[in-house]
Amino acid sequence: MKSNGASPSIALPLLALSSFFFSLAVSNPRITEAGRICENFTGIVAGNVVSNGITAMSEVSDSIAAQGWGKYSLASPPPAMYFLTQCHGDLTETECLLCFTESWTRITRCLPSFGRLYLDGCFLRYGSYDFYNETVDPTRDMLKCSSNLTAPAERVAELSDRVDRVLRNVSASAVRNKGFAVAGEDGVGGVAGVYALAQCWSTLDAGSCRFCLENATSMARSCAPGEEARAMNAGCFLRYSTTKFYDVPDSGGSSKVRITIAITSSATAATSLVLIGAYIGYKKYSKKKQMQNNLMQLRASKSKFSLYFKYKTLEKATNFFDDSRKLGQGGGGSVYKGILPDGKVVAVKRLVFNTCQWADDFFNEVNLISGIRHKNLMRILGCSIEGPESLLVYEYLPKRSLDLVLFVNDATPVLTWEERLHIIIGTAEGLAYLHGGCGVKIIHRDIKTSNILLDKNLTAKISDFGLARSIALDKSHLSTGIAGTLYGSITSQII
Repeated sequence: MKSNGASPSIALPLLALSSFFFSLAVSNPRITEAGRICENFTGIVAGNVVSNGITAMSEVSDSIAAQGWGKYSLASPPPAMYFLTQCHGDLTETECLLCFTESWTRITRCLPSFGRLYLDGCFLRYGSYDFYNETVDPTRDMLKCSSNLTAPAERVAELSDRVDRVLRNVSASAVRNKGFAVAGEDGVGGVAGVYALAQCWSTLDAGSCRFCLENATSMARSCAPGEEARAMNAGCFLRYSTTKFYDVPDSGGSSKVRITIAITSSATAATSLVLIGAYIGYKKYSKKKQMQNNLMQLRASKSKFSLYFKYKTLEKATNFFDDSRKLGQGGGGSVYKGILPDGKVVAVKRLVFNTCQWADDFFNEVNLISGIRHKNLMRILGCSIEGPESLLVYEYLPKRSLDLVLFVNDATPVLTWEERLHIIIGTAEGLAYLHGGCGVKIIHRDIKTSNILLDKNLTAKISDFGLARSIALDKSHLSTGIAGTLYGSITSQII
């Protein structure tokens, strides 16, 4: 189902009724995250990955509503993107749409790289190559087992046999039933029951589905006698549990092994249209409103900057963001060398796509850091928020970042111990100033070598304050929260 979202005037009243509608139409969309893989793919245009992903999501939404799955591919703008999403066959249309919406929200944590996400009710993947017929991927497929035992020691073998039997039954049934089946055996004699779900992606033929599920069965079987297992392959998903986790009604037969398929009623489908429209509309409205508020505050604070730039001025200064002017690439965008009309050299940070998160980071950096001056903090000279992309303008530092000095072979002369000490002391002084010397307490939260820049005298300049936060002077800067890259977040807790 494609939705342009409900207007704010109707979204809130509908959401107020959502508990009533959900009790009728939505039993459980199963949005618990089973597994996520973010690929380490370099050399991509971050903004294109985001915009292509949004295009693909919009294109498959009709297929999701109609048949519970969809795929879409596009080659331009580069890099090429292949997109696949599918709900498990027992979800109603409403549940499927909710799971699909939630999966896109969570997979954005992989941006600007490609990724694969398994929720308990649906699957989403986007990548740079045609993976539609992929069955297994030994380097990335996942298995999650519960370590809890669900049978007394003398009955372990009996439970393991039951797990094996149910897995074989559900896999064989799925191959015969267009890739989906659920199966179960109720508990007997103090040994827990076992219930399973098998789902192949609809891009696979029967032979490929069988191969994928046989592999997944072998993986999941190794988790017995644990109470639960999830085998997540490139082409299929297999789960067993001692708790009946699917919502398909029993077939009414007396057999201990029951295989049933859910059928969505037209009334539920009609209700889902209203609910999804309200849900997506309200979410889009809230994010848009937040971004608008941030930009309004930025426009009101232009006086903070020594310069406020027109987008066209910065576009020409960077030779239209030519690759030859590129100084570096980060998660939030790229940095380019710019030469202003008066000959002044600057660094221009280009937020290549204005997602809500990046708008937050942009606003945070400008609003929090623009008025602070210290010899070991990189200066923000100005910004541009009127063009198609948000831009930040910094002082230009010819030695670039510390990671290029330390980790790029033969790129620069080796630092002497005196130079290293000079950089370390400068970084420490900059952090000390942020932690209270400037009158407020600011925590950077993403300190790493790529965010330490060097001027011509190797003076350290701390940069990239998108994740920085201001806290009360009497509060500790120590935190268990994770922010930024793994390395940056670890060091931000230590320093």
